[in-house]
Amino acid sequence: MMFFAHPSILGRAALFLFSAALCGWFASAVSAAPVQGYVMAIQMTPAVCMLDAQSSKKRKCLEGYSLNISGLFPETMQVDCKTSSSAALSPLQAKVVARVMPDEAARVQLWHAIGGCVPMNASQYFRTVINYAEQLKIPAELTTPETKKMQIDTLRSQFLRLNATLPSTAIKFNCSAFHGNSILTELKLCYKTNGQYKACPVTVENNCPNSFTIKGSY
Repeated sequence: MMFFAHPSILGRAALFLFSAALCGWFASAVSAAPVQGYVMAIQMTPAVCMLDAQSSKKRKCLEGYSLNISGLFPETMQVDCKTSSSAALSPLQAKVVARVMPDEAARVQLWHAIGGCVPMNASQYFRTVINYAEQLKIPAELTTPETKKMQIDTLRSQFLRLNATLPSTAIKFNCSAFHGNSILTELKLCYKTNGQYKACPVTVENNCPNSFTIKGSY
């Protein structure tokens, strides 16, 4: 036997569902600020391993990586970006991601810290990281085994020459002091939400002097 609801009951039910959906939409719009862009942080692994005793025990240091990506961070006004959603990747994707983000525990920690602010799941997020990494061409001076001095303008010019669409304002350099020298420890690149480069926001600082040391892998 089939039962048909009275039209007025259907109307009230539809209105209730529409109101609930509208309230949910407004709640999510208020709680989830839009992402205005991304900042990809690339660590100079030999320098980080030398300066941080805890990092020296991680896979990126033990296996001699020249560079590693520490994260693709959303540019957003949202304060709390934590998520409890899974950071699990398929074995194949995990193997690909490990080429630029070798420490699984660090990947999981990163996702749980920022995943609540990105409009994608963990698999899509780490696929985006790989896409950005594959598009970026790195100057040879950053991956050679020898330690050397370099001018910041020279290194920036090399990045611009190798990456035709990269503006000078989209890359920043960070250094740390070590025995009276400035050591290059990190690069930061800024992106629009569609993956194109853009000028970095003022919150992304460049603290390297005109000349610094690039730590080789040996």
